[in-house]
Amino acid sequence: MTPQRIVSLVPSLTEALFALGLGERVVGVTEWCVHPAEGVAPLPKIGGTKNPDVPSIIALRPDLVIANREENRRRDVERLESAGIPVWVTHPRTVRDAVALLGALADLGASEESRRAVVDPASAALERAEGERSERRVRVTCPIWRDPWMVVGDDTYAHDLLTLCGGENVFAGVSQRRYPRVTQAEIEAARPELVLLPDEPYAFGQRDAQELGALDIPAAHTGEIHLIDGTLVSWYGPRILQAIETLCGLFAGAAAGGQDRGVRR
Repeated sequence: MTPQRIVSLVPSLTEALFALGLGERVVGVTEWCVHPAEGVAPLPKIGGTKNPDVPSIIALRPDLVIANREENRRRDVERLESAGIPVWVTHPRTVRDAVALLGALADLGASEESRRAVVDPASAALERAEGERSERRVRVTCPIWRDPWMVVGDDTYAHDLLTLCGGENVFAGVSQRRYPRVTQAEIEAARPELVLLPDEPYAFGQRDAQELGALDIPAAHTGEIHLIDGTLVSWYGPRILQAIETLCGLFAGAAAGGQDRGVRR
């Protein structure tokens, strides 16, 4: 049976449901579900992603709750399932996984027109990026936090996105943590040619860029430290297309610039 009353605990998938024309079925969202603003504004807010109000969710009588293994807690999922509510726990770890998830969301009842407008462009961008991937890999790091510094590691959606778009993640495989803790000295030793500073979950700003710009790293020497929209590296769904196009452009520019300037490897 196609679900008619959906609660979304995943901000990026809330946005995806609306983009696919399924917004009228969404009956509750988290406080972090802020897109599309006009769509989510009137909906009941059932707490955060890490601390949802389970009784309030049950009271909404959903026939499906959409969760995420990384963003939501297992005990909350188990409480909902114990109440007889179906929970779809998503966990895309690659861009291909995320495109497939977007298609699976469309299978909840999206029109063919919506599928062509949302799913097909993301799929095409993925195929294009895979086909055009250059042999020249740009050494990259993408911090997600500071004090302590934490960076994107492997076995994450963001890592796969960076790799797809032309990057070589300098902190892949250095730790069992999916988001390793590093020092500025370790960042300097890793010699990234490109640094991406997203504005979420930590809101990196110009001061952080200047601090990293003072390090002896190729990215600082060539001006390849970029403040970016954090949703590009952490939100899957309708933002996949923009993420691929934006990051492929940044990596292509860094690759060309590094060759022109003779960046040390």
